Amino acid sequence: MPAMNMIQALNSALDTLLSEDPNVVVFGEDVGYFGGVFRVTDGLQKKHGLTRCFDTPIGEAGIVALGIGMSVNGLKPVVEIQFADYIYPAYDQIVSEAARIRYRSGGDFHVPLVIRTPYGGGIYGGQTHSQSPEALFTHVAGLKVVIPSNPRDAKGLLISAVEDPDPVIFLEPKRLYNGPFDGHHDKPVMPWAKHKASDVPEGRYVVPLGEAAIVRPGAAVTVLTYGTMVHVAMAAAEEAGIDAEIIDLRTLMPLDIKTILRSVEKTGRCVVAHEATMTSGFGAELCALVQQHCFYHLEAPVQRVAGWDTPYPHAFEWEYFPGPERVIQGLKRALES
Repeated sequence: MPAMNMIQALNSALDTLLSEDPNVVVFGEDVGYFGGVFRVTDGLQKKHGLTRCFDTPIGEAGIVALGIGMSVNGLKPVVEIQFADYIYPAYDQIVSEAARIRYRSGGDFHVPLVIRTPYGGGIYGGQTHSQSPEALFTHVAGLKVVIPSNPRDAKGLLISAVEDPDPVIFLEPKRLYNGPFDGHHDKPVMPWAKHKASDVPEGRYVVPLGEAAIVRPGAAVTVLTYGTMVHVAMAAAEEAGIDAEIIDLRTLMPLDIKTILRSVEKTGRCVVAHEATMTSGFGAELCALVQQHCFYHLEAPVQRVAGWDTPYPHAFEWEYFPGPERVIQGLKRALES
């Protein structure tokens, strides 16, 4: 089984899909000849041709609109928005068209469209290359939202997303493309080749949408998180010596509620962690679900660890980014309340 980083795993998923299904097409800004700004589509145009993997003009609304039109006519488009920060011009197409066509048509038309986009901080991208907009999409009925945290999941989840009949927002933590990141920006980065999740099967396999993973069993407190923060939470639990059970949600919509509730009922305590700003973030939805279903099991208030409620800063990135120390503080609040 070959070792891959997340870029190679996503490329392998697209290559597999293009090879097996003539209805799959890949397009976006610079995805063809150049192979994508992060090289996820590297070599796909050369192997599969100009009609299967091609470049588009710089116009996110048009890219998504083209994908919607292709979808309702039987194709399976996988479009790339270079950074999640640029997805807002396409927001109306996503929310008003892609998310509603199956409902509006009474099930006569589906939109098997996948919108891939790198998101999140940790690369000194400043306010226009570091945002985490997942909550904007989980609030929209008709969309599915996927966020992998490692290469093996990334490939399996992307294949599941492309084979799903409904539109999927596939958010890729760009800080994890080349290796896991534990939140310590001043320490050497470990490559994926030294992580067990870099063992990625060749060919087709799937990681089902809607199934979370318990990446660290524990009994003292449950941590609900996703994307880069999975690795930050792991580091925090190890450094503080806390018996935390860490759940990688993997898909935010649909959400694996059973796994969440089973864990919180066991531990009686819960911390929610994400990069996005706290107010109205997806963590608020998780807190509400835990409160509603686990009230009589809770030993302490649910804690949130998130980005500050400010635009993402360039100069103060590591003050904004919720690193291990802030997660440890959240764990201690949950345990000491």
